[in-house]
Amino acid sequence: MALVRSGDRTVMTMANDFRGDPKEFAVVIPVPTFITREQIEVTDKAVLDHLDAYTAPRLVEYFDPDPCRPMVMADRAVAGAMPAAPQGGRQKSLGVTVEARYTVGEYDILILSAKESGGLETWLRESGYRIPSGASGVLGSYIKQGMRFFVARVNLKEQAELGFTYLRPLRVSYESPKFMLPIRLGTVNADGPQELFVFALGRKGRIETTNYRTVKLPTGTEIPGFVKDEFGAFYKAMFSEQVKREDMRVVFLEYAWDMAWCDPCAADPLSKEELEKLGVWWLEEAKISSPGGPGPAGAPVRRLPPPGGPADVFVTRLHVRYDATHFPEDLVFQETADRENFQGRYVLRHAWSGEADCEAGREYRRQLSLRREKEAQSLASLTGWSIDEVRRKMGPPAKVSEGPAPAAASRRWWEFWKD
Repeated sequence: MALVRSGDRTVMTMANDFRGDPKEFAVVIPVPTFITREQIEVTDKAVLDHLDAYTAPRLVEYFDPDPCRPMVMADRAVAGAMPAAPQGGRQKSLGVTVEARYTVGEYDILILSAKESGGLETWLRESGYRIPSGASGVLGSYIKQGMRFFVARVNLKEQAELGFTYLRPLRVSYESPKFMLPIRLGTVNADGPQELFVFALGRKGRIETTNYRTVKLPTGTEIPGFVKDEFGAFYKAMFSEQVKREDMRVVFLEYAWDMAWCDPCAADPLSKEELEKLGVWWLEEAKISSPGGPGPAGAPVRRLPPPGGPADVFVTRLHVRYDATHFPEDLVFQETADRENFQGRYVLRHAWSGEADCEAGREYRRQLSLRREKEAQSLASLTGWSIDEVRRKMGPPAKVSEGPAPAAASRRWWEFWKD
């Protein structure tokens, strides 16, 4: 989910990880206001994939220099047919109003309002939507807030004509003082906890939740080198362990950075064109002070981002694992002025394996075994993995040679007693 926010304007891009027959897919999302056809677009999944890669937690590698000739270490990045809806009188008797019908790309979209949850639940069932028991209470809470319902399902004919074999993301733009993301309806028919990634893009700074704690993931920890080949398994275990420690009641911050730069970049920053596809509308009107400060009258200097290049957009990546018990409320956000950079990153330090025949080399060898044990303990603590299994996977330590043995001192043949 990508959320672009400035003032009361929100652009929401939804990418659904749906597996199965497209005719079985449908989504019902509460929205705070009426949505017109012009406010709905189908967009490019590759843009979200790029945003995911740019903000993803990552490994960096350091290579120890020769301890006898220390030098600056380099940093290298290591970067996965439905029945027709009830019509006319039946629809009216249930208190449901179809305020608009659209076909956008391969999706048929309805904008609904309702007077009470029972009628809406009945209408959805009779329209072919599988609504699990317990949905009525959640639907009712949204109705009381005066929210409408954005309902989308796949138009198989349109999808075939367009030639797509996957579901493209939907982008919806609207204006509302509510800066929130409805998640409770998804918990009703969920088979276990849900995984949600929110990419929030704003103009001021980091975006956080106000009704749940936003917690930074552990970062900067040195871990054993074998994790390079198991980073996916490591990250899943590490995230699950942090969720467990926080009793699944917090939202985790994985990344926060000004997209105009990064140090280092896990992937190239998004271009101006890609940001516009996500709905970042203010790029052409952005007012950014020049390095010399404002002009004589105190007005900021107008400067546009370079064509095709990165733009001054602050991006926040949030990750939450949730269910109805631990997250009884929808996510409510606020944009802060905090522009402090944060990146979930994990460090691999490769030991020097050459000769080290000096006092610093001897001290390096002494410290190396202590460092290995600290890395093992850190990994076990982060992930909950067995410390013995971590040590086994680490294998034997790298050997650091003291260099060739010194040559024997020359002596005369009769000085054999000096051996």
